[in-house]
Amino acid sequence: MNTQPAPLQLSLEDLLGDLQHARRHQDMSRLALLAYCEVRRWARQAGENALAERSAALVTRSPQATREQFMAEVDELIGQLQQAHGRLVAGATTT
Repeated sequence: MNTQPAPLQLSLEDLLGDLQHARRHQDMSRLALLAYCEVRRWARQAGENALAERSAALVTRSPQATREQFMAEVDELIGQLQQAHGRLVAGATTT
């Protein structure tokens, strides 16, 4: 039985770590870069198209009214990525 995590799972774990670090430091520019480039890329590779669209919209649609609103949306994005991670882990244990 192969217990090695899949490459998608490993890249998601790295991405979540980067997002959580930038969120802790309230680094809005890093969060925007990660959401638009890295989350979108990962989501497309993983077939998570709705997540890819949401991450792009976070940056490209009209600017949020406040910093707090942007951070709240980043928190939701992180939550969705954590759910995707759970699905990957569950899928890996059933195969």
